[in-house]
Amino acid sequence: MRQLAERAGREFEDASALEVLRWTAETFGSRFCVTSSMESAVVMHLASRVRPGVDVLFLDTGYHFPETLGTRDAVAAVMDVNVVTLSPALTVAEQDARYGPRLHDRDPDLCCAMRKVQVLEAGLREYDAWATGLRREESLSRSKTPVVGWDARRGKVKVSPIARWTRADVETYIAKHGVLTNPLLQDGYTSIGCSPCTRRIVEGEDPRAGRWAGLAKTECGLHT
Repeated sequence: MRQLAERAGREFEDASALEVLRWTAETFGSRFCVTSSMESAVVMHLASRVRPGVDVLFLDTGYHFPETLGTRDAVAAVMDVNVVTLSPALTVAEQDARYGPRLHDRDPDLCCAMRKVQVLEAGLREYDAWATGLRREESLSRSKTPVVGWDARRGKVKVSPIARWTRADVETYIAKHGVLTNPLLQDGYTSIGCSPCTRRIVEGEDPRAGRWAGLAKTECGLHT
């Protein structure tokens, strides 16, 4: 599987997003899924064009903005995908009782590990490959994201079909195909995560500056 992923990464570096996803769907069939934070439905829309009814994994951390949950519900209602909502072992109230309130302020890495990373790893057990919406221009930590790569920690093929896209490419695709987006993108948010750890950005800031503002943390752990 690792050799397959590395070879595909070389072969598809300059391929279109649809070509990458078509290869993924043909290679893995029902053992392929898309993951989404419901910031936009671009990758879901692309995947549905090559595999209608594709599974889409959404991590319901218990801390999402209402707009994010609304986007998930709208995607499930109007797109040809199968949205699968995954939840942490502990509710927010149970986590507060065990670890104390507002763990996300005191130990955001632990909070992300329990409410995102562990949940995704359990959800991915049914699949051999997963697709993400990572793009290289989003941050330095994502600048070398392969179009097709090997997720060694989970033993999965990881596909990032729009890794080479710019924000302008994303916006063009959204406009052309009428793709659903999270309403918060029109309200000053450029990267949307859990509500306690996400803020609007100001002009000139990095698109991900609104995530874990004031902390050294830049990733939740799903992609690192």
